[in-house]
Amino acid sequence: MLSKLFPHISEKPLSERVKSRDAFIYLDRVMWSFGWTESENKRWNLLYKLWFVFVSIVMLILLPISISIEYLQRFKTFSPGEFLSSFEIGVNMYGSSFKCAFTMMGFRKRQEAKVLLDKLDKRCIRDEERATVHRYVAMSNFFDILYHIFYSTFVVMNFPYFLLERRHAWRMYFPFIDSEKQFYISSIAECFLMTEAIYMDLCTDVCPLISMLMARCHINLLKKRLRNLRSKPGKTEDEYLEELTECIRDHRLILDYVDALRPVFSGTIFVQFLLIGTVLGLSMINLMFFSTFWTGVATCLFMFDVSMETFPFCYLCNMIIDDCQEMADCLFQSDWTSADRRYKSTLVYFLHNLQQPITLTAGGVFPICMQTNLAMVKLAFSVVTIIKQFNLAERFQ
Repeated sequence: MLSKLFPHISEKPLSERVKSRDAFIYLDRVMWSFGWTESENKRWNLLYKLWFVFVSIVMLILLPISISIEYLQRFKTFSPGEFLSSFEIGVNMYGSSFKCAFTMMGFRKRQEAKVLLDKLDKRCIRDEERATVHRYVAMSNFFDILYHIFYSTFVVMNFPYFLLERRHAWRMYFPFIDSEKQFYISSIAECFLMTEAIYMDLCTDVCPLISMLMARCHINLLKKRLRNLRSKPGKTEDEYLEELTECIRDHRLILDYVDALRPVFSGTIFVQFLLIGTVLGLSMINLMFFSTFWTGVATCLFMFDVSMETFPFCYLCNMIIDDCQEMADCLFQSDWTSADRRYKSTLVYFLHNLQQPITLTAGGVFPICMQTNLAMVKLAFSVVTIIKQFNLAERFQ
């Protein structure tokens, strides 16, 4: 059923031509709607840029400010649970503005990376290699749709409940709307803006994941090529050397691809690491002390979505680090013992480069890996534990 609505999440047959850049089809469409890409028709460039400016000002500047103004004007009307629910989203929204800014500034770099993917695709000649690309492209688009479902569920779970309770789900300030007298208008406006905000946030979370997933696709293809070096008898030493040289070029293209994306993801993941500890801590306090059943379910969904911002990407980075070691093993285990001196000297140089893992850092400070992600999650648990201890201490006094 889902594949009928979104055909690109299904693996295409080999009779259809699929490129690595097709992994970004659904993501690019959402980014285009926000003005984060380029106008397809040059005649609409000015209008498209004006749309980009308008959306950016409203969603990245005015929307976080509107939540802050609500705290200043109506702080006394907040219950503890409402305040924590609003505050955790407000903190995440400010962080999302920075994440979106980093993603928008990285547009040119992402385009450069797609050109490098096109060059890597030219090496995928055999049906087995093309099938691997098809599978990873479908997987990438599936993850994009999956994130849409997860993030949208948060809004769907919150909005109807608060609407029936005749309460505002996210407590935003609208200058020309009386939130009490015009309750339904303000609630619908809140729902629309929050939906747009989470889709913007989704773009910043899915973009690194899909990009590195396609990097892993070509790393796996390179592993198979390295394993098959000198496996076909009857070739000359020059032909074997040319095969090895082609693998070196593939590795260089993969490194260039990651290097092009490195500055784009560095700032985004740095903000995500800062957010995950803070936001999860606030959410857990709200969940343990102030939530009702329904708001607790919504808070759990929110915590799950926040965890999805970093966990899959960090896990993927760990897998790529392991893949780099496997690439070196595949080259070392290939049939090189009977090669001539030129081949062996080239292999030693290449083997040294393969042993350097492909790693990313967040803000040039935190290595992007599961260890860092778990450390940030532990921070959230530590905050809750301290508050719980204070609460127990007050009861025994």
